[in-house]
Amino acid sequence: MNLPLPPVLERRPLRPGLIETVRVRQGRVPLWPLHVERLERSALALGIDLPQELEPPAGGADRIVRFEFRSRGRVRVTERGVERPQGLRLRSARVPHRGYRHKTTDREWLDIARLEAASQGADDVLLLSEEGFVAESSVWSLFWWEGGRLAAPPLSIGVLPGVARARLSELAGGLVEGCLPGPQLPGSGGFLANAARGIVPLVELDGEIAVSEPQTRRLTEAFWP
Repeated sequence: MNLPLPPVLERRPLRPGLIETVRVRQGRVPLWPLHVERLERSALALGIDLPQELEPPAGGADRIVRFEFRSRGRVRVTERGVERPQGLRLRSARVPHRGYRHKTTDREWLDIARLEAASQGADDVLLLSEEGFVAESSVWSLFWWEGGRLAAPPLSIGVLPGVARARLSELAGGLVEGCLPGPQLPGSGGFLANAARGIVPLVELDGEIAVSEPQTRRLTEAFWP
């Protein structure tokens, strides 16, 4: 007797995990409230349960701690040393930025873009919008100066709302959201920042040397509270 075959079960894609990467500096996490604010906002949007009590790492050597949150309150914690480059060389990506509104493990496309830039002798990649405007790098938020005001890409184009962006907005008394064509970044005092390493200068983009602005140095010195 021929038995009926079982129905083919549809394999559901795994929900990406939520990442939060924090800097431990002098035994504490100075930007912890900003991390928690973004983490709670993203967890709500993605339907990920956070642990009931989430405490910041404390004590020990300066380091970077990476939290990865999965479903049902599961969390994986890893640590690594701090590597802060003196400056970064970028290469513009061949494909447009596809949006990274939440810091999740669904970032293979970012890693591929960074590796392609590295194959051209760069430290990281400059991702541009469909229209050719500055978006972000693979692990860095991008900033520049417009008429003495700190500027950044609009969140509406899908860039990550970085913790460094929130911190810099505090320091600068707000920032201007602007659409800057990629080739204009080196001449606009462009720089990069993230919450693990702080502010790092842009050295060059696609072979063009970047200019620096005195305002960036002041932000760099005040970045860590």
